Amino acid sequence: MIVENGQWIMKGASPRSRGLLHNCEEMIGYVDKVGFLPLFSNDVEGFSVEEHADARYWWSGDPERDPWEWRVQAAQSGKVCYGKFFAGKAGFISLSWLGCFANFRRDGYDFDSLYEEGLAKAREKRIMELFDTAERLYSYELKAMGGFGKGGLKNFSGIVTELQHKLYLTVTDFRCRRNKRGEEYGMPVAQYAPPEKIWGYEAVSAEYGDEPERSAEKAVSYARTLWGSDSEKALKSLLL
Repeated sequence: MIVENGQWIMKGASPRSRGLLHNCEEMIGYVDKVGFLPLFSNDVEGFSVEEHADARYWWSGDPERDPWEWRVQAAQSGKVCYGKFFAGKAGFISLSWLGCFANFRRDGYDFDSLYEEGLAKAREKRIMELFDTAERLYSYELKAMGGFGKGGLKNFSGIVTELQHKLYLTVTDFRCRRNKRGEEYGMPVAQYAPPEKIWGYEAVSAEYGDEPERSAEKAVSYARTLWGSDSEKALKSLLL
């Protein structure tokens, strides 16, 4: 995605391309094939959903052909992990790579251990402890229950983004808020959950027995084979 004269210009595959993604199921299949994939284009050529989808259908609202709608369907499906995983930007991690990413992004720590070691912020703790009694929470619920917002704690968005980067939170749904009359209003907001609540502790901690640095090198080395060694610096910036 590039910006020209204040307008977003989407990159995309040719409508006649053999590798064109036509719907959410094809996108999920491609994520499973390549292992992990940002939603939008970046400094690594080809390393995004954007570059494998038809640029004409972004934000069209067509649930079959709009990649922006696919992300909602994918998050709801539980077939892949979705969140802000790549340098603060959205993307997908296949379930077969979830344990690897969780190991090196968390540096081998469950959240409680991370906090006990003094490696997590108190504001991160306030958000994570809400999931002790809740399976999933929408962002406005997290914000209110955690004491963020007007007159309260600051940087809610940044804290939640960091928790996603560390694989302590993932996105599981989107929905609009409703007023007292039951009418939807505003933009859809994300629902969050710890990945353990969705796929189980064993799946998330599958590589805890390995050194986090080894898991990180595994991911970078694998990505290098797919996207080229010339992109290694950019890959590390996105993955680590």
